[in-house]
Amino acid sequence: MQIPEGKKIYFSSDNHLGAPTQEESFPREKKFVKWLDEVKEDAAAIFLLGDLFDFWFEYKTVVPKGFVRTLGKLAEIRDSGIPIYFFVGNHDLWMNDYFEKELNIPTYHDLKEFTFNNKTFLIGHGDGKGPNDKGYKRMKKIFTNPFSKWLYRWLHPDIGMRLAQHLSVKNKLISGVEDKKFLGENKEWLAAYARRKLENKHYDYFIFGHRHLPMEIKVGKNSTYFNLGDWINYYTFGVFDGENFEIKNY
Repeated sequence: MQIPEGKKIYFSSDNHLGAPTQEESFPREKKFVKWLDEVKEDAAAIFLLGDLFDFWFEYKTVVPKGFVRTLGKLAEIRDSGIPIYFFVGNHDLWMNDYFEKELNIPTYHDLKEFTFNNKTFLIGHGDGKGPNDKGYKRMKKIFTNPFSKWLYRWLHPDIGMRLAQHLSVKNKLISGVEDKKFLGENKEWLAAYARRKLENKHYDYFIFGHRHLPMEIKVGKNSTYFNLGDWINYYTFGVFDGENFEIKNY
């Protein structure tokens, strides 16, 4: 993609809408929708890098209740012709094709490469990558198993959502306290993952979420890892103007 003059590409991650309750996350949702309404004015594209919802599960005919303001705003922006790309995170990894069919928003379950104005990007949520995140890596094998999803689908949605909220908010194997602590540039596992990827291919930017901390770490002579932070404590987002990438606070 060549970014038109005066346009920008925006990146956001880790809203965790619905946590710890729908009522408590509602002010955060309104703030996020206001941000979407503002960036659409000069957005060439918008990337949502996962954990938009604290939990999401698509039954064959049912999706979770709520989030109508967010979904409506995304539909409005997409219908206006602005591309939106969604990467599932570890809290909404059970997303299937609802966004694609209902909102015309492509959904990715792993990292994907993009090139903007001749700058190469590796983009994704970042969960399960690098040498750490071991508790989640174990859980992901269970959660993504087709038999596990088939079993879960047999739960009544009221039971399934209640169980999911308990796991998502309280289970530290999924929502680890390590997300809140900066480990140091040499110990941040997504930075280590980026350095290892550079051994085989050059990327100008690695853009991830998942860690909940806004970060900018040089991982190579001309390569930088950015973490987008979150919309719980930091309200940060990424923006690429065609030449430079930076993290901003809303």
